[in-house]
Amino acid sequence: MRTQSDEGYSHALGNRQIQMIAIGGAIGVGLFLGAGGRLAATGPALVLSYATAGLAAFFVMRALGELVLYRPASGSFVEYAGEFIGPWAAFASGWMYWVNWAFTGIAELTAIAAYVHYWAGGFPQWLTALLALGFVLVVNLLSVRLFGELEFWFAMLKVLAIVIFLVVALVLVVFAVGEAGPRNLVAHGGFFPTGFPLVLMSLQSVVFAYASIELVGITAGETARPHEVMPRAINGVIWRIAIFYVGSVLLLAMVLPWTSYSAGTSPFVTFFAGLGVPWAADAMNLVVITAALSSCNSGLYATGRILRSMATKAEAPAFAATLSSRHVPIGGIVFTAAMFLGGVALFYYLPERAFNIATAVASLGVITTWGVLVYCQTRLRATGHRSAFPMPGSPYTNWLTLGFLALVILLMPFADRDQRVAFFLIPALVAGIALGWLMVRRRRRTREAAREAG
Repeated sequence: MRTQSDEGYSHALGNRQIQMIAIGGAIGVGLFLGAGGRLAATGPALVLSYATAGLAAFFVMRALGELVLYRPASGSFVEYAGEFIGPWAAFASGWMYWVNWAFTGIAELTAIAAYVHYWAGGFPQWLTALLALGFVLVVNLLSVRLFGELEFWFAMLKVLAIVIFLVVALVLVVFAVGEAGPRNLVAHGGFFPTGFPLVLMSLQSVVFAYASIELVGITAGETARPHEVMPRAINGVIWRIAIFYVGSVLLLAMVLPWTSYSAGTSPFVTFFAGLGVPWAADAMNLVVITAALSSCNSGLYATGRILRSMATKAEAPAFAATLSSRHVPIGGIVFTAAMFLGGVALFYYLPERAFNIATAVASLGVITTWGVLVYCQTRLRATGHRSAFPMPGSPYTNWLTLGFLALVILLMPFADRDQRVAFFLIPALVAGIALGWLMVRRRRRTREAAREAG
C-alpha cells in the first residue's frame, strides 16, 4: 500500500526498487567508460586506487546508514548538515550536490551522444543528447514508481553485463587461456609501469566512478519501512563495490596486458572484442548507453528532492519547491534539466575534453557530499547517540576518510589539464555559494524585522 510522508512524497519505492537503485548508484559510466583510459595511464596498479577509494566509500556508506536510521529524510545529507553543522553548511552542501549532478548529467549526455554516434554516424550528436534528456525528464515527471521501475531494469542490464564479464574473465584467468593470467599484473613494465604518482593522480576519476552510491540515502524519505530496508541496501552497495569495481579492474588487468586498453573505449568492449565475439561491441555499447541514461535519471531524481528541501527554506528558487499532483518535485527537476542543456554546448566546443572536465567538476561535489556525511556522523556520535547500525571504527575512521578526501583535492592541480580546470574553479564555487548564503541570510533578517515591526 502506498503511503505519504510528512514532506508530501509518496512512499512508492519498495525493497526491490531500493535495492536496484543502490546497485545502479554503484555501477556507472565511471567503470564502463572511465576505467579504460585510467588503465592505459596507470597500468595494473589502478586496482590500488579502486581499493583505496572503495574503502573510503565503505565508511561513507556506513556513516550514511547511521544517519538515515537516526532520522530518515528525503533531504538526506542537506538536512543532516543543517542539524549537525549549521544552516550555512546545509546551503553549501546542497548546492555542491547540485553541482555534482549537474556536471554528471552533462558528462553522461556527452557519453550517450558519443556512443549512439557509434551506430548512427550521420545523426546529429547534439540531438541525441537532447532526446536522451527529454526521455529521463519525462520519466521523472510522471511518477516515483516509474522512476523506480526504470532504474530496476537499467540496473538489471548493468549487473548482467558485469556478471558475464566476471565469469568469463575468471575462467580465462584460472585456465590461463591465451594472454590471460596473473602474469599480466607484472609482465609489461611491472605493477607500476608508469610510476606510483600516476596511481595517486587517478584517485579523482575513481572517486567519480563511485559517485551516487549515497543516492540510496536520499530515497529514505520515499521508502516504506526504512529501518528494515536501508541497512540491507547499504550493505549491498558495499559488497558490490568490492566485487563489481575492485574485482572487475583486477580481472581487466589480468585478462589482457594493460597496454591493450585506451581512453574513449570501454575496457569491456576491448575485452569482448578480443574474444572474437562479433556482437560483443554492440552489446557493451548498449550497456554503456544504459548506464549513462541511468545516471541522468538518478541525477534528476536526487537533485529534484534536494532542491525542494532547500527551496522550502528559501535557499533555492521558490519554484523548486513545487510538488506536482503525482507527489513529484517538478520545479527542482526542471531546474536541473535546464542545466543539463549546457552539456550540449560544452560538447560542441570541447568534444574531446567535455566528459573529463565535467567528471572532474562533478567530483568536487562528490567529495563535498561524502565529507559532510562523515562529519555529520561524527557530530551525531558526539551527542551520545548509539545506533543499531554503527559505523565501524568511528571516530578514527571518520578522520582517516576525511583525510583521504582532502588528499584527492590537493592532488588535482598536479594531474591532467582537465582536473586542473576543476581545481581552479573551486574559488569561483566558494565565492558563488558564499554570496548566495549572504543573500539568503539578508532576506531572512529582512523578513524577521518586518514580522517584528508588524
